[in-house]
Amino acid sequence: MLDMAVLLSGSGRTLDNFHERIKAQTLAGRIRVVVANVPSALGLEKAQNYGYPAFVAQNSRETNAILADYPLDIVCLAGYLKLYEPPPTLAQRVVNIHPSLIPMYCGTGFYGDRVHRAVKSRGCTVSGCTVHFADEHYDEGPIILQKCVTLDYEDSIKEIAAKVFAAECEAFPEALNLVDRYGVDFFWKRVQR
Repeated sequence: MLDMAVLLSGSGRTLDNFHERIKAQTLAGRIRVVVANVPSALGLEKAQNYGYPAFVAQNSRETNAILADYPLDIVCLAGYLKLYEPPPTLAQRVVNIHPSLIPMYCGTGFYGDRVHRAVKSRGCTVSGCTVHFADEHYDEGPIILQKCVTLDYEDSIKEIAAKVFAAECEAFPEALNLVDRYGVDFFWKRVQR
């Protein structure tokens, strides 16, 4: 079972998903702490309501000072819109979800509706999400799991986003279960870097 930190910047929809799946015993994890970089993030209020320790930290240094007080196996970036730099003890233990099939529509500047707008403008008939380990570059760490969704020609950006988020709700917990099963090193060793 993974001891998890959740870093977020917004509404906490991924936190909701984790919480529900942990309660249902379909996610092999325990949320030890939640940290937001935005003081008004709704996810902070949700974390407190769920009973998780919840904090605000403006940068990686402040975040790492908070995380040092908790036993952690993994740090989950759940809609965290900053580049997070972990301490050496958590290097290669940061997991992110991206709303496209990496290596398409990823990297600096590609997040949220910007990704879905790019998918729509290119006329893609599929999109999806990628759960991957994060490193010092946006969206370049080893891939754990990808899920694909079919798009209709007339799908709006909002409809694309909804389809992708539904896939994310399945993919992120499934990927964390794979990390729990295989271990972190397995995923770093299986890719050529």
